This record gives sequence, structure tokens and C-alpha cells, in this order.
Amino acid sequence: MEHGRNPSSCAANAYNFPVVHILFSPGSRSPQRLATFPLLSLVCFLAAALPVAAQSTSEPAPEASARNTGRILLVLPFDNRTGQPNLEWIREAAPELLSSRFSSAGFSPMSREDRLYAFDHLGLPQGFQPSRASSLKLAQTLDADSIIVGSYWTDVSGFVVAAQVVDVPHLRMTQPITQHGEMRDLIAIFDSLAWKLTRQLDPGFNVAEETFIAAGAGLRLDAFEQYIRGISEPDQAERLRHLNEAVKLSPDYSQAWMALGREDYSGQQYEQAAAAFAKVGRNDPDSLEAGFYRGLSLLYSGDYGQSEKAFADVARVLPLAEVVNNEGVALSRNGRDGIAFYRQAETSDPRAPDYHFNIAVSLKRQGDETGAEAELAQCLRLRPADTEAQALERAWKAPPGTSSYDNEVRPDPLERIERRFDAAAFRQAAQMLDQMDAARLAALTPAERARTLAGQAQSYLDRGLLLEAERLYQSAVVADGSSAEGHAGLAEVRERAGDADDARKEAHIALNLAPSAQAYLVLGRLDLAENHLSEADSEAGEALKLDPASRPAAELRRTIESRQAPKP
Repeated sequence: MEHGRNPSSCAANAYNFPVVHILFSPGSRSPQRLATFPLLSLVCFLAAALPVAAQSTSEPAPEASARNTGRILLVLPFDNRTGQPNLEWIREAAPELLSSRFSSAGFSPMSREDRLYAFDHLGLPQGFQPSRASSLKLAQTLDADSIIVGSYWTDVSGFVVAAQVVDVPHLRMTQPITQHGEMRDLIAIFDSLAWKLTRQLDPGFNVAEETFIAAGAGLRLDAFEQYIRGISEPDQAERLRHLNEAVKLSPDYSQAWMALGREDYSGQQYEQAAAAFAKVGRNDPDSLEAGFYRGLSLLYSGDYGQSEKAFADVARVLPLAEVVNNEGVALSRNGRDGIAFYRQAETSDPRAPDYHFNIAVSLKRQGDETGAEAELAQCLRLRPADTEAQALERAWKAPPGTSSYDNEVRPDPLERIERRFDAAAFRQAAQMLDQMDAARLAALTPAERARTLAGQAQSYLDRGLLLEAERLYQSAVVADGSSAEGHAGLAEVRERAGDADDARKEAHIALNLAPSAQAYLVLGRLDLAENHLSEADSEAGEALKLDPASRPAAELRRTIESRQAPKP
């Protein structure tokens, strides 16, 4: 990380940035107006570090930006028509599952926190089941383009769920879409429903249904139920019990670890919170927020070295002012000088009084009394009622030996910690970057555009994000139908999703266009699964010819050889 970078050097005004007047802060459930300068500074930093950001987050890819307008969704809890109170938890499960798939498909679904804030704003209870009219009012409050409403019930066929899309600008509702299956397949049922709804929202969307289902295949239903109960129970002890059970059932369940960390943090159990936040996977959408609150938890626990590292990891991808400020605080608590970080935070957000306060305290420690007093005065100009700053100013200005000097409470003041993570600012900045990258993509030739999209898709595929990867590979093929990389990538996505026939088809298309180690490996693994060892060995050999350093090809060859070896 380059400390002291001046983000304002970016010519942000060269782009036609959209203005989002109100965004909801997930941590506070309250609307927050974003200052233009800090946001554009963040955009400039991210634009300079785009390759790093693209590999470290799971935000929608740039190609989707041209279609982002009109893609803000609000998924409401579904109506429980089963008559069974023990299935009430599925009301909240529906928006969680659907929103997750919509996000991967390139939409912008509202978070549960946004919805709860809107309910509070309209004076509605959390368990309120909106009518069509109140649903429209809710969507208009949140500036949503579409809302998803639905219900579920049981019959002789098993579990049934139905949903409709409400087009908010045109005030019309689509025909219901239904999906049914066995209760044990509840997650796959909602994944299939999400695919059908996505096709209705975007008729040009061409990701396979199998990919949607594969996206949720690794999630245990019992762990998911405990997670939903853990985020929706009114009693904190019950929330903790359910969340602990969720992570016990599924130790790699990032969402449950994130929710558990939040509960521990709000209960001031900072060591437990830090441990929970550390379990959130790097590919999870909450990973940056988890890193921020892990840094805070470590800071409050007194582990300043690990706290500094946690904030630094976040700042490499997301250099928000509150992140770099807290990195400086961790340094200061550890006996080092954090003033460079406070200045970076102040440059990013010059109207935040706390950053001026922190600079003042640091300068005073260094013996720069003039500079310290100037920064403290700026803090008070921005927040005149700051009693701590007022007392500090009186103490600093009073001559030694005077009553006002001696009567002031004069411990060495501590630099102030920012306790709020503004994920909304990053989402808005990411959307702006998407628009910038869409313009760059549009300027490329079809072949260059396809290569760029396929490269972005591969980074998703390497992290196991099949839905996002297929969406970009499909875009690459649309940009250039002769893209061997696009078809080879689609072949691997289809293979991982369990669609062997389509995987073979895409692999052969890719090989007809150009030699491809990736396509040969797909065919080799498929032939190995069908015990066609001779064909698999030939395909592994072709992959090694094209890429002699390929570990997957070498592993495939070893597996084939072990199968071919005579049994003792």
C-alpha cells in the first residue's frame, strides 16, 4: 500500500458520474448522504488499483454496468401459507437466497438491513406482510426498480413456492412463477426460482439453470435454517445459539460467521468477535467489512499489531478514510507514529472533524504546537460543540501555573477511532468504476473485448464463483463468437455444474476454434469419470503439450496412471 497517496489527483470529473442521493448504511440502518469529494477520491484510487480490486472482491463485473440501470431489486419476505409455525423461518430465507443469486447475476438487490430500515421509516413492524399497494410504497421509498413478492405452501407434491415481479415504474405485476420439489431440496428450489425470475427480469440473460443450482449446492439446509433463525430471532441469546449451531454444522459458512461476529461485537465480546470475523472467506461479499470490524475488535482487545494488519489488508482494496484512520490509531496505540494515515484520511474527507483532532494530537506529541493548535481549531470549526476538543484547546492555550491550565483534566488524549464501516460508499464507487470500465470495453475490438471478459471470468472461476464466471464467459462469446477462451471457460463451468453433455459440447467448440489446454482438461476429466482411460490419457497429454507447467494436467495424468496400473 502506498501511504500518503493523494487521491484527489485523479481527474474524476472527466466522467459523467451518477448522483445517488441517499444510500443505506448496513451497519446503522440509517440513511447516509455521501460526500462527493471522498467518494470520487475512492473511485480514483480504485481505478488506479483496478486489477487488485477485481481479484479481491466479488462485486459485479464491469460488463454488467451498461445494464445496471433499472436493476435495483427489493425482495420481500414470502408469505407462509403452510399453516405450520415451524416453517415460518422460510419467510426470511426466501429474500436471502434470491438476493444472493440476483447479486451474482448482475442485479443490485437491497439488503435485509435496508428493508428493515424502510419498515421502521414507514412505521411497519418487521413481520409485516405487505399488500401490493404497500409493497409499491416500500419500493418507492427505497428507489427500487422492481420488487419480488411471493408465498410458499405444501401439498401432495411436496414444497411449493410462487413469486411475482412488480415493475415499480409501470405499476404492473407479472404472472406468478412457481417451483416445487421436496423439502430437503429447498435451496435448489429457490435457486431454480431465482433463475426463472432472472430470465423474466432480463430476457437476454443466458446463464444456465444448472449453474444457479450449483451455486447453492455446497450449502447445508440445516446450517442455513440455523443461520436464518440466527439473524431473525428477537432475543440475542437465541440469535447467538442459532448462529453458533450454524457454524458448528458448516464450519466454512461465511455468512453465518459474519452474523456471529456482528452479534459478538455488539455484545462487546471482542475476542470472540475477532475470531468469528477471521472466518469470513476472502471471496465473500462481506470480507472487507469483516476485516474492518475484526480490526476494531482487535483494537478493543489490545492486540494492536494484528489490528493494524487487519486494517492494512482492507485498505489495500478499500482505502476509505475510516479504514486508514483506524490503521493509524492501531499504530499510535502500539507506540508508533500514525500521522501519515490521519493525513491520508483527512485528505480523503477534509470535513470530518475527528481526523483533524487526531492530527492535532499527533503533532502535539511531536512538539509542533503551532500545527497542533491549527488542526484543533479546524476540528472545532467543523464541530463547535466538541467538549473534549474545547477542553484540550483551553489547556493548550492557558499559560502554565494558571488556574485554567491546572484545573483542566489533562491526560494525554487518545486519537479517535472510527466505528462505522461505510460499505455503501464502496458499492457506489464500484458502480462508478463499472461504468468507466464499460466505456473502456466498448472502445475495444470484439476480439479484445472477449479476451478481457474471459480473463475476468477466469478470476471468478478460480475462486469457485460459477454464476459470475458463466455470466462473463457468455458475454465474451457474445462479443466474439470465435473466442476459444470463452467457450473453453463455459466448458469448465458446465463441467463443475454437473452438465457433462454441454461441457463436452463447449469444449469441442473451443478446440475447433483453437488449441486449448483448458478444453482438453475438461474432456480428460469427463472421460476419466466415464472410465475412458485411453481417451483421458490422450487429452491430458495434449493439455501438457500446450501447458507443460499445468498442475491440473499433471494431476490428471497421475490419476489416470494410477487407474491404469495393474492391481496387486
